[in-house]
Amino acid sequence: MRPILTRAELRAFDRRAVELGVPSRSLMENAGRAACDVVERLAPPPASVVVVCGVGNNGGDGLVVARHLSLRGRKVRVFLHGAPSSPDAAANHDAFVALGGAVVAASTTADLAALLAEADVVVDALFGTGLSRPLDAALRALVDAMNRAPGLKIAIDLPSGLDADTGQVLGGAFRADHTVKLAHRCPGLATARGRALAGVLHDADIGVPATLPGGPRARAWRVEPGDVGAWLAPRGATAHKYTAGSVAVVGGSPGRTGAALLAAEAALAAGAGLSTLVTWASSAPSLEARVKEVMVASVDPDRPEESLALALSNKRAVAVGPGLGLGDGPTALVDGIVHGWDGPKVLDADAITALAGRASSLRSAPGDIILTPHAGELARLLGTSAEEIESDRFGWVRRAAGATGATVLLKGAVTLVAQGDEVWVSDAGTPALATAGSGDVLTGIVVALAASLAPARAAVAAACLHGLAAEAWSAAAGGADRGLRAGELAGWLPRVLAGLR
Repeated sequence: MRPILTRAELRAFDRRAVELGVPSRSLMENAGRAACDVVERLAPPPASVVVVCGVGNNGGDGLVVARHLSLRGRKVRVFLHGAPSSPDAAANHDAFVALGGAVVAASTTADLAALLAEADVVVDALFGTGLSRPLDAALRALVDAMNRAPGLKIAIDLPSGLDADTGQVLGGAFRADHTVKLAHRCPGLATARGRALAGVLHDADIGVPATLPGGPRARAWRVEPGDVGAWLAPRGATAHKYTAGSVAVVGGSPGRTGAALLAAEAALAAGAGLSTLVTWASSAPSLEARVKEVMVASVDPDRPEESLALALSNKRAVAVGPGLGLGDGPTALVDGIVHGWDGPKVLDADAITALAGRASSLRSAPGDIILTPHAGELARLLGTSAEEIESDRFGWVRRAAGATGATVLLKGAVTLVAQGDEVWVSDAGTPALATAGSGDVLTGIVVALAASLAPARAAVAAACLHGLAAEAWSAAAGGADRGLRAGELAGWLPRVLAGLR
């Protein structure tokens, strides 16, 4: 796992590196040289480059990029928006000029537009992660001119105008084709908006370890496939279906049986030994006609509590919600499982909606709980709006974990998993996952893993496997970004699981 640091934590990290003996100018030199290597790889000679530099350390990084490009024989010019404000940036400005570098020290949009019209590449080194206030009109005009430039667009550290902590746009933002991330990623890049503005991410080494003695403690982590592979131990030769884990999926109201079936089948594909679909008596006959490996049990309307207890007996983990339906009956069923069954519970879709406005009630429930909402469902649970959730996904997923005492998996283009104050990020996946039923498949994967892993690991591993399965499907389909049917997704899980080992 790789640490994800906020704006304040990034500053603390740099300060600690300097305290430990790494000169700040060396950090800037290493960062700029690493970024230069990426620029050269993306835009080989004879491509001409304009580096747009701000007055702070991000501008200093840009000046190092410009110097190294110039020393490598590239045609490069710098547009400098004001005098450098840090000693390291000023020193690199002076070094670039002393070596014959061309600097346009102006602040007009017209000057910048004239430079960019002739450039094959524009490098954004205006603000990086340091910006915390909205851009004024003059700066928005500069960013707009950069966005209109015809050349390849590369950001250093972070597209200017993107909030490093929330992923919000601060008045306007650079739209990069590529972003060179220096040392650590930040929360803003683990959002849909941040991901869209950053383009392809390239991690660059600045010459210090990812964690430092006495440095800031990371509260967020980016999960990689190797982490998940390490959590999933190979099965022993004597494994059987009961040791592999018996799970249940509770859902499937009339007209919505497909959601529950997708989840129950995905649980098997993710490694559950037995998967039972527990549904309403009115839905059971149609489901029994469609299943093969999945078993079906029904909730008797005349004795719901007794029949439900029988269906859930000896289950290692239970998922509740896919296609369950809304109303008094489903709400009573959800409450009965949440407060009456003490094993690991995965609450999704209608089960989360049934708990709207009652988030704190989950704190008194027995057993571990994993919530798997999208932004709208989380908003209903917490009494806010989906727009508010999306404005600060890291903040809201932490609030949800604190309010409920549960592990919370917030679905999206980038998936966040929170437990207490810790957040794990999975950015595996493709736009092909934007299809009905893909969330139900994720629920099935989570419940299968919850039968053998601790809640946070089960949720994080499921998000990663779900995304990797979509990537495998896309690769096999020639890079397709659409056309995936949720029912196909689970079929890729065994290959993905085998590949992790």
